[in-house]
Amino acid sequence: MGTKNKKTFSLIPPYLGLWSRKIAILTCLLLLMSCQKNQLADNQAQVKVARVVSGQSLEVLGMAEQPNLISQVRLIGVDAPDLRQRPWGEAAKEQLEELTGNAEQPVILEFDLEAKDKIGRTLAYVWKDKVLLNEELVKQGNALFVERSPNHKYNQRLERAQQWARLMGQGIWNPEKPMRLTPAEFRRQNL
Repeated sequence: MGTKNKKTFSLIPPYLGLWSRKIAILTCLLLLMSCQKNQLADNQAQVKVARVVSGQSLEVLGMAEQPNLISQVRLIGVDAPDLRQRPWGEAAKEQLEELTGNAEQPVILEFDLEAKDKIGRTLAYVWKDKVLLNEELVKQGNALFVERSPNHKYNQRLERAQQWARLMGQGIWNPEKPMRLTPAEFRRQNL
């Protein structure tokens, strides 16, 4: 048995030159990679942050039902100071902007039992680089943990984060300059 008559099979046509073959292979690999979906759970969505509205809400692009429209998202379990509640409201917004980072880098929204609030915003836990942003806001003392039944998946984490912030005198818990009114009380008084 001679090796002269052996034929090899290739996906790339033999008439293409070496560089053309390499480009064709690279193109095929890129197409395959772009077709693969991120492995997200059913209760998650990957989105891009268009804008941070406050320390507890975002505007995002890429929600499944409206991929090219901006959707409003309210962070579950977080009650951040109103922007008029100085300096705490602005500090909460700035921290959330810092945590979400560059708009080109996506965040993951994780949903709980109740999908929307009374005014139609999507309710979500926001993750970036495996960090729960809701928890970070509370832990740094830039927001209060407020239980929002029936959404309770991370209540223990958020409650522990608040206890830690309080013990450490972080942000709104700073004993030298504490926030006197909860965000809810402030909003009621300043409608």
